[in-house]
Amino acid sequence: MEKELLLECQRNNRNAQRKLYEKMAGKLYAVCRRYLKNDEDIEEALADTFYKIFTKLGQLQNPDIFEAWAKKIAVNECLQKLRSQKTLHISLEEEFAGASDTETDIISFEKDILKLLNFLPEGCRAIFNLFAIEGYPHKEIASMLSISEGTSKSQLNFARKKLQELLGNHNI
Repeated sequence: MEKELLLECQRNNRNAQRKLYEKMAGKLYAVCRRYLKNDEDIEEALADTFYKIFTKLGQLQNPDIFEAWAKKIAVNECLQKLRSQKTLHISLEEEFAGASDTETDIISFEKDILKLLNFLPEGCRAIFNLFAIEGYPHKEIASMLSISEGTSKSQLNFARKKLQELLGNHNI
């Protein structure tokens, strides 16, 4: 990320903030989409993410890690949204419906996987995202979600098995 652009954003330059938003909105939207199903929730988490980015930018010590820092803010906003909705419960018994035929008629494999993530229970999906996509270790996930490491590991295993099952059922 351009250091000068970040510096101008710190100075509350609206044009710089708009440019930063345009550069990062797509990436951060994709992060939010992995955690949240509802478009309104995604947009709200994205707006909250940019609010925090613009108000906390002065705390960023190293501009070279801006994108990773912004992504972490987006993840935390999504987890906060899930907690506030009280949908971040961890349950192996939660049932979900199978995917419809139209959901498998999409162009890319990545989109198929992301759509299949929506069929996982909220907490299970969050753990899968944090571990497999974001790269957090189980110990940190457990701390973030106030669960045990064992629960994190078992939910990841559950998510993997369900995704394999869904992939097998839909010939992706």
